[in-house]
Amino acid sequence: MIIAKGITKSFGSLQVLKGIDLEIHEREIVSIVGPSGAGKTTLLQILGTLDQPDDGNLLIHGTDVLHLPEKQLSAFRNQHIGFVFQFHQLLPEFTALENVMIPALIGGEKASVAEQRAKEILDFLRLADRMAHKPAELSGGEKQRVAVARALINHPLVILADEPSGSLDTQHKEELHALFFELRDKMGQTFIIVTHDEQLAAHTDRRIHIKDGIVWQKQKE
Repeated sequence: MIIAKGITKSFGSLQVLKGIDLEIHEREIVSIVGPSGAGKTTLLQILGTLDQPDDGNLLIHGTDVLHLPEKQLSAFRNQHIGFVFQFHQLLPEFTALENVMIPALIGGEKASVAEQRAKEILDFLRLADRMAHKPAELSGGEKQRVAVARALINHPLVILADEPSGSLDTQHKEELHALFFELRDKMGQTFIIVTHDEQLAAHTDRRIHIKDGIVWQKQKE
């Protein structure tokens, strides 16, 4: 479903990625692990089309995304890729429901349809009684579940998560990890997760270890 070949990326004289090859299959939960500075987040941003590599090829569901015009690329990203970040990145002035609706509205969906879909997802994530609350009124675990709901709103091909449990306590961390597997089992969702959490990485379908800008080892493949 995602095929990356020969991905390189430099920042000035520092080469962060040195020829990454990987393939992600539908319904997989894959973790990307490695030491700080290894290029994990840079790789995730390229896979999510938020950044361009210096060289290489990237196919997502058969689409050569690196050669799409910017407008088409933005539309592709909105429709097919969901993002979950460490610190939620929810808009503080909007309710949980409104935050979840935003990607659908950006994609041109009718407000009524977006609202119904957002309510269904929030209900599935056990947040039905928190829809009208703004982020400041939510716990850390609730904020991250809202962020997951927002990532799901457009039925994405894949969800990319960058240290999604890094700011959570142990209980909420375990709940979030369980949620990823529940979403894979019940919705067929695919996840690529950059993480330092060994517990989460150990339970994923595959663990891709990035070291010195290359894929050092692949486990459970």
